Amino acid sequence: MALVGLAVLAVAGCSGSKVVTKSSGELQRYQIRTIALVPFTTLTTPQVRESIDQTIPAPQGARRSDMTIAVPPSTDQYIRQTVTVPVEAGATVTQLLWSRLRARQGVTVLAPNEAAKALTSQATSQPFAGQSPAVMVAKQLKADASLIGQVLVYQERVGGRFGASPPATVGFEAKVVAADGQVLWEGNYYEKQRPMIEDVMGFIQRHGVFVTAEELAAYGVEHMLYEFPFGTVGER
Repeated sequence: MALVGLAVLAVAGCSGSKVVTKSSGELQRYQIRTIALVPFTTLTTPQVRESIDQTIPAPQGARRSDMTIAVPPSTDQYIRQTVTVPVEAGATVTQLLWSRLRARQGVTVLAPNEAAKALTSQATSQPFAGQSPAVMVAKQLKADASLIGQVLVYQERVGGRFGASPPATVGFEAKVVAADGQVLWEGNYYEKQRPMIEDVMGFIQRHGVFVTAEELAAYGVEHMLYEFPFGTVGER
């Protein structure tokens, strides 16, 4: 998913280095009452992982979907493996978002199956005609904006709760796009769980155990939504 309009985005806040959010300076001009939650996609480009107890190298925040990956030459002395994002990871993150956003107050979030139907009907009836899926879904569902995103990294732990090598790694990005195409907000999460000696607070937060990829994703969703500027947290 190409990121548009980064030059006009200002940092709105972050929940630690694992979660970064940005809001557009144009945000105040918009009244967002209805948001369509579009099912998240998954990054299809294989990512290189060294076979000797090393996981996907991480940049600041999550790895962007428009990144380029330098594949080492065949003469590289290390044997490398490629890992891909499971297709079902998109549905997992989408459902985690929906479970929290459906009860949000002050804004109506439309179910992801509604956006999926809109995408399907548009694809079968006519091309997008240059419109992004986010804009098309917002217009077709008469929503003020769409929430779209992509899972960039989703690696399950190898091992159990008391010992994993490698541990789980999850990264995804999200953005809210107004019906006119303006990017209003972006969120970015990346985390590879670290042992206690490398991330004391993170390990305490997870009660001293190695968690699953879905548990990491749930953490990312929860903390990303702390900085979500639309509506307020409702009772669950």
